Amino acid sequence: MEVEILYRPAYSLAVIRLAGHEEVRVEAGSMVSMSQDVAIQTQATGGLLKSLARSTLGGESFFQNTFRAPAEGGEITVAPALPGDLAVLEVQGGPLLVQSGSFVAAEGGLQIDTTWGGARAFFGAQGLIMLRVSGEGKLVVSAYGAIHAKDLAAGEVYTVDTGHLVAFGADMGFKVRPVGRMKSLFLSGEGLVVDLTGPGKALLQTRSVDAFLSWLLPKLPARRD
Repeated sequence: MEVEILYRPAYSLAVIRLAGHEEVRVEAGSMVSMSQDVAIQTQATGGLLKSLARSTLGGESFFQNTFRAPAEGGEITVAPALPGDLAVLEVQGGPLLVQSGSFVAAEGGLQIDTTWGGARAFFGAQGLIMLRVSGEGKLVVSAYGAIHAKDLAAGEVYTVDTGHLVAFGADMGFKVRPVGRMKSLFLSGEGLVVDLTGPGKALLQTRSVDAFLSWLLPKLPARRD
């Protein structure tokens, strides 16, 4: 599978080129276009219970689409719902933790898990949970805004608002805690941050959906009955 990112950073589009009979799993609603004879299979990937967990806990759609290329290969283009950038991550040598809303597409050899032990640490952050992506292959993730990469040295601690978190290495230390007043209108009085501990790399998004909503909603006209 080869991936090319076009039109970055504001309105990025991922062009995924598949060899014969290769498969890619795509978040429901992210497909933009595809070449002729690419087959689509919509299923509750990983079994019913795991898919329910993914839908309820991870913020992902209940169903994901698997696209399979014909013998001569094929192409599919994908894009996220929000404006911003896309990144292609090579998963190898260790799993990644990916913010549920940032998942766009995964090569067939990758496994996506919402039931790993640390998942509960992210409950309460406006539906935020980290998907554990393991195996080997390419992973396409999205960001609201641009993607900012931060490399941490061994033992270095870096604090990130959970609304700006995209992905980080699963072997990095992390601790979720409340801080200050809420950015999100949907949190009970406090915002949440995560303290990341290196070594490793974290990907952040330069805009927050919660912060945007807190700016937008007060400006909307009042509902009339």
